[in-house]
Amino acid sequence: MIYLDHAAATPVLPQVFDAMRPYFSERFYNPSSPYLLAVELRHDYEAAKTRIANQIGAKAADLIITASATESINLAFKQISQPVDHPNSILISAVEHPAIFANAKQRGNFQTIKVDTNGRIDLADFARQLQPQTQFVSVCLASGELGTIQPIAEIAHLVATERLRRQLAGETLPLYFHCDASQAIGLLEVKINRLGIDLLTINAAKIYGPKGVAALWLGHNIKQPKALIIGGGQEMGLRSGTENVAAVIGFAQAIEIACAQINSYRKHISALRNQLKAKLATCPQIRFLGSEKLQLANFLPITVAGLDAERLIFKLEQHSLYLSTGAACAASKGQKSAALAAIGLSDAEIAGSLRISLGRLNKPEDIDRAGELILSAIQEECQRLSRQKGAKSDAE
Repeated sequence: MIYLDHAAATPVLPQVFDAMRPYFSERFYNPSSPYLLAVELRHDYEAAKTRIANQIGAKAADLIITASATESINLAFKQISQPVDHPNSILISAVEHPAIFANAKQRGNFQTIKVDTNGRIDLADFARQLQPQTQFVSVCLASGELGTIQPIAEIAHLVATERLRRQLAGETLPLYFHCDASQAIGLLEVKINRLGIDLLTINAAKIYGPKGVAALWLGHNIKQPKALIIGGGQEMGLRSGTENVAAVIGFAQAIEIACAQINSYRKHISALRNQLKAKLATCPQIRFLGSEKLQLANFLPITVAGLDAERLIFKLEQHSLYLSTGAACAASKGQKSAALAAIGLSDAEIAGSLRISLGRLNKPEDIDRAGELILSAIQEECQRLSRQKGAKSDAE
């Protein structure tokens, strides 16, 4: 098997699974129970939260554990304080995860911020759309389809300037800046003080940790946080439900490994990406998407206009090579990628797009084999379409 879809899911590292194992069987107690074994478990849980928070330069008290990045995003949008009654109340980039679009749409009024042909946000357009009525801004640290890294600090500066203007003018409408860093953790150094944001989403599933656990960091600008799930009062009353201790232990282990190995991992994965890119560059029909200088090191999105990417996926699967078309969330619903449309791709280019994302499972010999299989599949599809076109011409 050659797996090139690490942007969708990563395997749990053995050392992560080993750290989690006791909490499924030996240390299974409810951390809210009063007896000593449960109290000790509560200590383990809070210590794991501290370990996670330390990696982003935060305090555990400001970290809310959720069951997914999608839930974290929902909780972030919950912090919007007033009714959304102005078109520019919510601003999101045009390359956000579907969960961002769904939450923005649910609130009625939002605007998308333009991006360039690489998927990088247009700061001039953002500055123009940032208005006195804007309450919430959400821009990912790196796109989940293109891997494009966004200028979060520059966006934060514009947000801070508008916030100061409101303060001096005596205006009381809050303005919050949320960032989804799910794809970026482990490939970029993510520190809240450098980003200048108010809310941050992180996810264990993208960093070789368990699925079903993520977190939302809440900054101190949010004076009275609003709960998403109410009940037993866990997570400071903002996300009730019995804590998934094993998953949080695994999250802590995974994020520590990911952050400790950023430089070596990025160097290793960049070499593999360059190896595959050189191989695919021999095919004139392939167009590489995004800018390598502005991309996460594990991303290699491509398009072959006129081809059906889903047919390519199925053909490659027969050879045990696995990758995806665009974002897995959109592809599974048969929807056209909003991010690829936003960077100016035609329908034919979107239909022929593949998202290749490399990771720890890949070796140089796998990359050579993958390149050969992809080139062969593209050649076969091009020949098939050429034959169809010829047969149609003969019939006419």
